[in-house]
Amino acid sequence: MTTRIACLCPGKPVLRDRADAVLAMAQAEFPDVELRFHTQCFLEQGHFAGDDATRLDALVSTANDPGIDAIWFGMGGYGSNRIAGEAIPLLGEAACDKTYLGYSDNGYLLGALYTHGIGKPVHGPLAGDIKREGGDDAVRRVLKYLSGQNVPLESGLDDRSTVAFNLMTLAMLVGTDLMPDLTDHVVLVEEVAEHLYAVDRLFFHVTQNLKGVAGIRLGRVSDVPDNDRPFGATAEEIARYWCAKSGIPYLGRADIGHDSANAIVPFGKR
Repeated sequence: MTTRIACLCPGKPVLRDRADAVLAMAQAEFPDVELRFHTQCFLEQGHFAGDDATRLDALVSTANDPGIDAIWFGMGGYGSNRIAGEAIPLLGEAACDKTYLGYSDNGYLLGALYTHGIGKPVHGPLAGDIKREGGDDAVRRVLKYLSGQNVPLESGLDDRSTVAFNLMTLAMLVGTDLMPDLTDHVVLVEEVAEHLYAVDRLFFHVTQNLKGVAGIRLGRVSDVPDNDRPFGATAEEIARYWCAKSGIPYLGRADIGHDSANAIVPFGKR
C-alpha cells in the first residue's frame, strides 16, 4: 500500500539540495512511499516561502486533497502563525484523515490542528534536517513512521496526553485562539539560540499560562549565545525554578531539540 506524503513550508523555504537528498532517500529506501515537495517550498518572498496567500493556499489545498496521507513540514523558520488561523475554517473532511509532522515554528499549526481536533499532529524532524549531522537517520525515522513502520517514540511517553513545542513558539501561542487546552497534559519543551535570560523570561510567561497541566519536561536547550555575563543558572535550573514557583510538576528531561536526535512525539495519548 502506497503512502503519499506532501512536503510544505509554512515558514521559510527549503533549499533544493536538501529536498533532492530527501527525495533520493525516499526513492532508494522506501518503494511504498510517494513523496513530493510542493512547488511553494522553493519560493522566496523575503523571509518566507512565498507570501501569506501562497503559503495558505498550499496548506489548505494539500490538506483537503484526499489523495495525500500525510503532510510533512520541510522547514521551520517564522511564519506558520500568519496563516494558521485562516487555514483552520477552510479545512474539510480529508484534512481530518492526515498526519501533520514537524516542529519548531510549525508548532503554531500543530497546536491549531490539535485545538480543533483536525488530523494527527506529531512533533518530529523536518525534511530539511537531512543536512544536520546525523540528519539521514532523522529523515529515515520520519519516513518509517509516516509509512506505518514500527519506530521508537520519545522514550518518556506514558499513558498521559502529551504535546511537544519549541518554548518560544509555545510562549507566543498562549492566550491566542490557536492555543489548545492542555489540562492534564505533559508538556515537552525545547529551545535553540536563545540567551539563558530569555529562556528564563519564556518560562516565566509560559508557566503562568499552563495551570492545570500534568507537568513539564525539558528537552535540549542548544546553541545558547554568550552573554556579557553568566546568567547564573542552567536551563534545567530555570525550568525547575519556574515550575516550583507556579506549582507545575517538573518531570525531568525529554529527548527533543533542534538536532537530528529530535524524537517523535504524537500529540495526545499514545
